[in-house]
Parts: sequence; structure tokens; C-alpha cells
Amino acid sequence: MSFTVISANEADTIKIGKIIGSSSVPGDIILLSGDLGSGKTKMTQGIIKGVGSDDFARSPTFVLITEYEAKFPIYHMDLYRLEGVESLERMQIDEYLYGDGICIVEWADKANKSFPSKSLTIDFTFISEDERRIEMAWDSSRLDALSKEITKSVNWVD
Repeated sequence: MSFTVISANEADTIKIGKIIGSSSVPGDIILLSGDLGSGKTKMTQGIIKGVGSDDFARSPTFVLITEYEAKFPIYHMDLYRLEGVESLERMQIDEYLYGDGICIVEWADKANKSFPSKSLTIDFTFISEDERRIEMAWDSSRLDALSKEITKSVNWVD
């Protein structure tokens, strides 16, 4: 299933992230893709708040993986500097992907084929300086409930 929403501003993006985070369970993998500055880190900030963390997510571009504590671990990965799938394989991220928490992966499009098909994919596209088109797809019936909750809060497209 897939659906699209329009985020009018950063606050909308964070709100959507909180909804996603509040419905997340250990084992979820959330793959974020989009141009630089399109909202990936703002979405991550909302997700970690929704899971129950008081931490503030920053783009872990130089760290690669940051862990946040909440009701279960949150693993935030940034693949911006990744130089191909081989680099990802050397990172040995399976323990995170199949571990006891959730994984949020920014720049996931650099290694899409390396992630399970059950992952929630979120793609960001610029509409204007503030607005973003956010397309979500997930091979799970859980997206039905998630999309209903999100559409109550922001502008639904299709």
C-alpha cells in the first residue's frame, strides 16, 4: 500500500513522524529518501519523539549510526557518505536491522536493495521552500491505520 501527504512546514513533518513513531514496534525499519534538506531529519525527530525519547535527533552524517533510548532502542543511520552497497555490508548493520529496536535510515536510496521488503519507505520531494510531498509505501496492513491517523493531521493527496 502507498499514500501521499503534503507537509506544509517542518511542524507537519515532525507531527507525521510522531504518528509513525507512536505506532512503531521493535523490528520496524523506516527508510527515508529525498534531496538534501527535504525533511528526513525532521521526520526522524518526530519519530523518536513518538517512540518516547527525549533526545534530539541530528543528522549523523559523520557518525553513521546514533542510538537513542526510548521504550525500545532507536537506531538512526545516515548513509549519505556511503560509497556503495559494499560499504554498507562492511558496516554489518544486520544486528541493528534485526535487533530489538527500530531502525531509521536516512539516504536509504543509496542501498535500497540491502533492506527487507517489509520496510516502510518514505520519499520526500520539494514542492516549495516549506512544502514537501511525502510518499509512503509499506507492504503491511499496518499502513492502513497509519495513513488514517496521518490524514487526520495533515493534507492527504492520494
